[in-house]
Amino acid sequence: MFVAAGEHVVEHNLFHEIGIPFNLVDLVKESWESEVHWHLYGRFDLAGGIDGRPIKLLEFNADTPTALFETAIIQWAILKRNGLDEAAQFNVVYDALLENFKRIVTLEASVESFAERYEGWRFLFTSVRGNAEEENTVRLLQYIAEEAGFATSFAYIDEIEFDGEEGIFFDGVNYELWFKLIPWEDIALEEPDLAMLLTQIVRNQKAIIFNPAYTLMFQSKGMLKILWDLYPDHPLLLESSFEPLQGKMQVRKPIFGREGGNVAILESDGQTVVTDLQGEYGAYPMVYQEYVELPSDSEGRRYQAGLFFAYESCGLGYRRGGEIIDNLSKFVGHIIR
Repeated sequence: MFVAAGEHVVEHNLFHEIGIPFNLVDLVKESWESEVHWHLYGRFDLAGGIDGRPIKLLEFNADTPTALFETAIIQWAILKRNGLDEAAQFNVVYDALLENFKRIVTLEASVESFAERYEGWRFLFTSVRGNAEEENTVRLLQYIAEEAGFATSFAYIDEIEFDGEEGIFFDGVNYELWFKLIPWEDIALEEPDLAMLLTQIVRNQKAIIFNPAYTLMFQSKGMLKILWDLYPDHPLLLESSFEPLQGKMQVRKPIFGREGGNVAILESDGQTVVTDLQGEYGAYPMVYQEYVELPSDSEGRRYQAGLFFAYESCGLGYRRGGEIIDNLSKFVGHIIR
């Protein structure tokens, strides 16, 4: 459904409606129309799925999803430490990523031809300085790419040189593949010159970037409204609109935002129940999504499922917190009984 919604946005030029910065529109189109721009991984945030509650999509973190290290490694280690079999957990994230790295070369479901097509492509992995969680995520991805067979390096964003005609360079080496855990919208708004250079680099076929620019469409909460337009009353979706919903309890969330920042829960009469004003996303346009209560335990703590996707669904993890899942929420592993 997201792919169909993406095609709908491109075909009807709805980039402005879902908040895509104007200086990334050409790059989004370029990456969407070329098969070499493979989506490496993302994470669907879901409500329900426990105690018989229906599963509902809250959003899709398609560009810069975190909680990867916790989902793929930490909860698996806890499972093994407690002597439980791997069948007691839905978690093949590591193996799915390993296979999907190879699909970057094969460009097809099968990875059998990887060895014969692979020609020692160099893969550069990047995060910003000073964020240990994001750097751990990037270094885990680098480790998996090494195991897949790529020659890799890690660099902070300020250490990299970008040339619109020649490509991406670190320490004098040209890299054909670049993974960045830096949101596309941040690049567009805070580094417009870099956005222009990356558009030129992709257009000149000097590098392939992960996740590709078109994932910004999926990352936008505006796509929730597009999905509802295309699939009204679908059992996996919640009603979503660019205007307040009439007569319904709802969640107001910025088109681009993370970790609950500037999210508010509103009563059916529009009165605020709870809000997080600590975020940096209040200037973005808002999307209104029908409210659904998250599963909770006896202490009133809420649980939100995160379902990782790397070519296919591959791993589940939970975040536990209050009414709004924010940056203080805890990661919680799971057991299937």
